[in-house]
Amino acid sequence: MPMFYQQNINQYTRLAVWKIEEAENFFSQTVPLQTPIHHTHKRLQHFAGRYLLRYLFPSFPYHELEIADTKKPFLPSEAFHFSISHCGDFAAVIVSTQNRVGIDIEIFTEKINKIATKFLHEDEIKNLGINLFQLNSQQTALLTLLWSCKEAVFKWWGNGKVDFSEMIRIQPFTLYNEGIIDVHFKERKLQLEYKLLNKMYLVWVKTENGNFV
Repeated sequence: MPMFYQQNINQYTRLAVWKIEEAENFFSQTVPLQTPIHHTHKRLQHFAGRYLLRYLFPSFPYHELEIADTKKPFLPSEAFHFSISHCGDFAAVIVSTQNRVGIDIEIFTEKINKIATKFLHEDEIKNLGINLFQLNSQQTALLTLLWSCKEAVFKWWGNGKVDFSEMIRIQPFTLYNEGIIDVHFKERKLQLEYKLLNKMYLVWVKTENGNFV
């Protein structure tokens, strides 16, 4: 079933994950392609993400979409705030009529172990109990989640120019299949929610200073 996961967070905000199993014409009948995308699979990901925008909110105005200098799509009217993420055969989207949002989905991959020191601060490595010499499935899963958290914050911010290791600091937490993680970013305290979905992590920005953002 293409709809892999869906959650209505509150009356203003909804998210969904779509598993891409359809041919391109399933999406292209209703979803516009704003810029040429020559890679077939990336084009499918693009279509699926935008398809979810209107799936979640049927009144979403495709025709008003613009692309910022940071390559982030947005609506100048801010009638909807949204964030899109792709990974493999999955597209994830969060949409809100009220607040800035950010989402990321990541499939576990051992490649994450090789770049851990590039996106994690040494304080995070120490405080989160990460052993960079212990390469196993549990550590791969944890590092995937941490990377996804920072990607979600980056997308929530939406203005580019973010040093992941210096500017986004993940606070200690207990790892479960789903939960909440506190993150410090640019003198803000953000709260992220995460969920394990079959060897993937879905992460979205949940609150700032106690309020939904």
